[in-house]
Amino acid sequence: MSKRYNVAVVGCDTLVGEAVLNLLEEREFPVGTIYAVAAEGGARVSFKDKQLKVAALETFDFSQAELAFFCIDEALAEAYAPKAAATGCVVIDDSPCFRLEEDVPLVVPEVNPEALKGYAKQYIVANPGTNATLLTTVLKPLQQAAGIARINVVALQAVSGKDKAGVEELAGQATAMFNLKTIESSVFAKQIAFNLLPQIGAVLDDGYSREEAKLAWETARILARHDLPLNATCVRAPVFYGHALVLHVETERDLSPEQARVLLETAPGVTLMMEPEYPTAVTEAAGNDTVFVGRLRRDQTRGRGLDLWLVADNIRKGASLNSIQIAEYLLKDYLG
Repeated sequence: MSKRYNVAVVGCDTLVGEAVLNLLEEREFPVGTIYAVAAEGGARVSFKDKQLKVAALETFDFSQAELAFFCIDEALAEAYAPKAAATGCVVIDDSPCFRLEEDVPLVVPEVNPEALKGYAKQYIVANPGTNATLLTTVLKPLQQAAGIARINVVALQAVSGKDKAGVEELAGQATAMFNLKTIESSVFAKQIAFNLLPQIGAVLDDGYSREEAKLAWETARILARHDLPLNATCVRAPVFYGHALVLHVETERDLSPEQARVLLETAPGVTLMMEPEYPTAVTEAAGNDTVFVGRLRRDQTRGRGLDLWLVADNIRKGASLNSIQIAEYLLKDYLG
């Protein structure tokens, strides 16, 4: 019998935590004992045919687990991930907390699995933001073939990026509008139902939001291109699940749309849909485990420019699946 590993899912009550539990079962991850952990304990969650009692994060003993999926916010991750790692438990953290720390690998398994060799420096691996995961999965084969000179991207981000509260606010506002009731906003700064909000996160001194800055930093780090020119605009969209990226990329060497199509057709983690078909967040991305690419064409304004449209499920592909793929690589190459 192959070795099994004791696993903790921290934040099992979040959308990402629930998806991690589902994917551990679907992918037949070699779980020995599984621990469900949340900021507040006492509830129960389902895993396979069992009902797991949720342990409180503050008192959980991480020495019981060999792997921990952290699906909690940045403040809790900062407080508890190092404590978990100090017990010898390898932490895969989905929050932004450790993504830019030099001694913490930032990994998209289809793009830079070799970065995992540094996991033992802190026993923490960082899961990138969804936008960076989508972007680097598609850019990796293009960079290898023709280099990248410049990137311009607009990210349309689903409300589930704010967890259950974001989903509930969009649903509640839509219901209120149809029933001619007053719209109330608490999760988002302004009404999100049937609206677009062109700012995610605090605005920095240069006018870019923290979300936009993170996308540039994370993409450059994953692609090992610290000089990468990337211009981003991040927009909150009234969609429950599925981020969408409008991507304009200029390559260093000429790459035709036909050549790019061949590269993307065989790229791991990518599904290419060509005209007249095109993917959308709702009909293709939601609930699926791939980055869908469509509208691939030559940028008429740039000599070596390509325009693309990307969509993927931000909770599943962008967060939980990436975390589990990181764990699978760790078991195969380092912990097995």
